[in-house]
Amino acid sequence: MFKILISDKLGQAGLDRLDQAKDAQYDMKTGLSKEELLAILPEYDALIIRSGTKADADVLAAGTRLKVVGRAGIGTDNVDVRSATMRGIIVMNTPGANSIATAEQAIALMLAASRHTAQSHASLKDGEWRRSEFVGTELYRKTLGLIGFGRIGRLVAKRAQAFGMEVLAYDPYVSEEVGKELGVTLVDLDDLLGQSDYISLHTALLPETEKIINTNTISQMKPGTILINAARGKLVDEAALAEGLKNGQVKTAALDVYQKEPPENSPLIGLPNVIHTPHLGASTLEAQRDVATQIVDQVLDALRGTDFRNALNLPFQAGPDFAETRPYMELGEKLGKLHCYLADAPLRRVEVEVRGETVNELIKPIAAGLLKGILEKSISDPVNYINAPLLAEENGIAVAQTKAASSLDYANLITCRVTWDGGERTLAGMLFGGVEPRIVQVDQYKLDGRPDGYVLVMQNKDVHGVIGQVGTILAAYEVNIAEWRMGRDKPGGEALSFINLDSEPGKEVLDALNKIPAITQVKLIRL
Repeated sequence: MFKILISDKLGQAGLDRLDQAKDAQYDMKTGLSKEELLAILPEYDALIIRSGTKADADVLAAGTRLKVVGRAGIGTDNVDVRSATMRGIIVMNTPGANSIATAEQAIALMLAASRHTAQSHASLKDGEWRRSEFVGTELYRKTLGLIGFGRIGRLVAKRAQAFGMEVLAYDPYVSEEVGKELGVTLVDLDDLLGQSDYISLHTALLPETEKIINTNTISQMKPGTILINAARGKLVDEAALAEGLKNGQVKTAALDVYQKEPPENSPLIGLPNVIHTPHLGASTLEAQRDVATQIVDQVLDALRGTDFRNALNLPFQAGPDFAETRPYMELGEKLGKLHCYLADAPLRRVEVEVRGETVNELIKPIAAGLLKGILEKSISDPVNYINAPLLAEENGIAVAQTKAASSLDYANLITCRVTWDGGERTLAGMLFGGVEPRIVQVDQYKLDGRPDGYVLVMQNKDVHGVIGQVGTILAAYEVNIAEWRMGRDKPGGEALSFINLDSEPGKEVLDALNKIPAITQVKLIRL
């Protein structure tokens, strides 16, 4: 039974979803202090938050059972994603659930700023009739500059174009071709600032975007620019914006977000040419419903291990096809475990090669699975698909990934070569029918081994009588052989056996096997 803590308000539709889940129970405890959160978090497998809870390194460390942090919304600047990754905790958000609501809020703020909606309302409410003082401007034929051209920025662009606006965008991660397809011109930030009548912020909060609106960038704007921010408060230097509003460089600012929420001692509060709303971007009935149901569904699927969509810190993309991807990851994990059992010293380098149309697209998840298998047997820290690549780097294991043309012998082949001080080994595996894992190569030996349960990996001289002697010893100790697969380099040379057993043999069995003269090495492996 999974236990889920919800520490910020979540829509009823999401709670209804949780009530229907037979394998999960939840507690909704909002308004917790950090100390209260730290005290109760060790009881839970997942944490669902909005913007109110800060999942910093201390909180994540306290969540000793945590497998998932689900952010109901798009922004994750209140989550220490790297710390979560190192602890193997999945961090996920709901990037599309409130996009339309936020885009519409930006348009609403733009219209309100253009037509003095808030100020004229307040004036009329006070019994005044000052029509001549509230002459506005039209959006038609004006230029809108979007700083950030992701999902929400593109929705705003489409709606602005319906008003007849020309749209510019600054986003170093988006190509000009994408802009052309959407009728938007991609420009440098300097050009956008100097050409735009309206500027709307839609970029993520990153070290390079924090306070992107500052004294310098404001000075580059057209005099009388209208600024819209329904993204992140820390994108704006509030003191610099207040000064720009006072000297007329910025005509009006329409703000839904603030450096600190709720704002305290903000120089923007109370200025006559500022429109304020209390972070309402995602506050629609539809968005609240969609955000709540999506994050609950995602968290439950991640806890069950069936899907990891919208996970921000997976070392690969996961989505609707994850059910087809997972068997290949598990095969990689089996190869990694097998390597660890067979290696004579700690591994220093891992080289992964995939051959085939299917596996070529899955090299990152396969590598994550392989590293998980290797590290689980070699370090004491908890390891999973999320933190395996980072832990490999921290433990000095170099990793190389290669794609190649399809193998003539196998449709989709995964080959892994590892090296350690003084040695190396190559293993290869594949899935029969996309579901049945098989080990098809151990160094120079070709075979067809099933990587499951208790396995004896045995090397011996290729002479008569070995199979009979091994079978006799196992029978004497009542250990049944499930499958015996063998490969050899040449007749009369060396042979390698991959023997699946129905039960675990004791040390005395291994000692007896090692006394057979033809056997050069035998290892018991648990897969």
